[in-house]
Amino acid sequence: MANAGFDDARVLAGVGPRLRDLRKKRGATLAGLAETTGISVSTLSRLESGERRPTLELLLPLARAHRVPLDDLVGAPEVGDPRVRLRPVQRHGSTIMALTHNPGGVQAFKMIIPPERCEPDLRTHEGYEWLYVLSGELRLVLADHDLVMKAGEAAEFDTRVPHWFGSTGTQPVEVLSLFGPQGERIHVRAQPRRADA
Repeated sequence: MANAGFDDARVLAGVGPRLRDLRKKRGATLAGLAETTGISVSTLSRLESGERRPTLELLLPLARAHRVPLDDLVGAPEVGDPRVRLRPVQRHGSTIMALTHNPGGVQAFKMIIPPERCEPDLRTHEGYEWLYVLSGELRLVLADHDLVMKAGEAAEFDTRVPHWFGSTGTQPVEVLSLFGPQGERIHVRAQPRRADA
């Protein structure tokens, strides 16, 4: 909490010099700014020197007068880069990218499986998996079922059932996987069928 107070004090201390710099860059006088904003010359002078604490009521008309966002007056940090930086991992020839970082909860992955036909090596483990084929064809072996899934198809299964999935061997396959280690089921909401369909 002490750091938060220190940061607030530092931010507030920087407002005065910013206001002075903005006014001088625009070639405005304190008297002219007072006339535009309705704030007295003495209050403006004390704001710029740091003797008066800046408030929202004082900063809003000043931001309008200087034609700058309020963030510029208080030195708000820039918004961070919103892009997700995926760190692909290579495992058994496949590229796997974690799309979530939620330990213990449902995990989302994008997988790119190379076009190599492999002998299925069925495994079991705790959890529940939902697969959606983005492109290519996915071979899913689930107990006695041997299925080929195309782009746009999805499957979900309890991972305690022996299973394996990979490429059909003709082209790479891209898959979105949601995995719940505690056995959470993925619920897909579907539109009801129309009576005339």
